[in-house]
Amino acid sequence: MKAVQLKEYGGPEVLNIVEIDQPNPKANEVCVEIKAIGVNYADTARREGQYVVKTPLPFIPGAEIAGVVTAVGEKVTRVKPGTRVVTLIESGGYAEYALADERSLIPLPEQLDYQTAAALPLQGLSAYHILKTMGRLEKGESVLVHAAAGGVGTIAVQLAKYFGAGKVIATASTAEKLELAREMGADVLINYTESNWVEQVLEATGGKGVDVALEMVGGEVFNQTLKCLAAFGRLVVFGAASGEPSKLYPASLMARNQSVIGFFLPQIMRKPDLLQPSMIELLTLLADGRLKLTIGGVFPLEDAAKVHTILQSRQTKGKLILEP
Repeated sequence: MKAVQLKEYGGPEVLNIVEIDQPNPKANEVCVEIKAIGVNYADTARREGQYVVKTPLPFIPGAEIAGVVTAVGEKVTRVKPGTRVVTLIESGGYAEYALADERSLIPLPEQLDYQTAAALPLQGLSAYHILKTMGRLEKGESVLVHAAAGGVGTIAVQLAKYFGAGKVIATASTAEKLELAREMGADVLINYTESNWVEQVLEATGGKGVDVALEMVGGEVFNQTLKCLAAFGRLVVFGAASGEPSKLYPASLMARNQSVIGFFLPQIMRKPDLLQPSMIELLTLLADGRLKLTIGGVFPLEDAAKVHTILQSRQTKGKLILEP
């Protein structure tokens, strides 16, 4: 089968098309013929050797896939060949076929196509659990969503409203991106390239600050976001896109009972009792039209290097998809 593999860390040019054997499922695994692949910043971090956990070489990126089950292991009981599914896997998604644990598979509603399904799991589950599981968002509370026109951001804005947030404050770098955030349901729009964006957040909350903040840039953005936090506020960190170190003095959180919380989706993936219900809920919202996804582009698998370049240019809106 055809796959995209990296044998060394580096720029997009280290991604190469290779021919390898089609995998055979073990007892509790299934083989999925991949129809669509979600592209994520985690893939670029893997490629650069900068991921949260070590990336072994050679390596086939890709955690987010939608497709059709073609073969099942001897102990598999939940699905059969021909079932349309979406899932998250640890690696191997940039290929024509991949293996997945049967417990991670979610059957696709009939009205959802593969591209839309592949655009959901990583960002959808991240937004869901950042807000609900880690951020403990309660009805009426305020939420600050950085990069609100991005993959996680557009979903987080919608889910925050779905969970009952009283005010959703969205930040982005351009008027066009802020308009997208408004279309997703954001109540307050702030351009974070403006030097007084922190003051604008505080003004929007009557000086109180936000109850939940989503932060994945790191460095100075992390430090500034802390200043936006209300008493009993929760700042959930789920990335460090800038590569800049953040400074945190834990004692500074004490005066207002604030929390800084880390989020790493693979930990959710290891808990089926958290993963399965939330993924089913997200797919239901998507199928019902209550959740909207923005597809930023669909490309052939051979264009993986090009897609990584586009993604890292930070000029995208929504999700980029690869197709074998």
